[in-house]
Amino acid sequence: MNTDSSGPARHHDRGGWLVRFTDRIAVVCPRCGGRALVVPRPGLATPKYFSELLFQPRRLACAGCGAVDGWEAGTRGAGLVGAAPGGTEDPFFRRPLWLQTRCAGHVLWAYNTRHVDELAAYTAARLRERGGASPTMAMFPRLPAWMKRAENRAKVLAGLEALRDLDRRSAAADRSASAHERGDRPRQYGALYFRGGSY
Repeated sequence: MNTDSSGPARHHDRGGWLVRFTDRIAVVCPRCGGRALVVPRPGLATPKYFSELLFQPRRLACAGCGAVDGWEAGTRGAGLVGAAPGGTEDPFFRRPLWLQTRCAGHVLWAYNTRHVDELAAYTAARLRERGGASPTMAMFPRLPAWMKRAENRAKVLAGLEALRDLDRRSAAADRSASAHERGDRPRQYGALYFRGGSY
């Protein structure tokens, strides 16, 4: 967020995708209920494009109980079916997100603190400028209307601060009451990648 003492706080949307934040996702551990992390499988090359994060093999690991699991993209015909980000479950293992809380009658969620920071910069801005990217994949145009309303600004910022606090905790007893399985993923299939190209 850019601030100017002579004018309102500004936020310029560069059209970034939600997928940018899927490199590190805090989730509820399937074994102990504490905080686990979903990250790309160790040893993989850094992806050239953010969209490749939807197909990278993943590892779920819990430092509390030692639980470990793996994920690989499924196949459909000649293509790989990648993850579909969005909703209160992680897009790979479909575990409830660790960072979620009730806010303004809804559930506010994020994948990690970088995601929280981006949402906070957007929410706090009095002037929001949209970049040239299509809203089809850009994150901010797809936010729910309740998060964009001026009357909810203080509530959303307080909710995001609650998510920051949650990220500093890891025990099952610290889990948010909102962090339970709902199966609210946005669509059945994810992105489709054909070797040699992607759609």
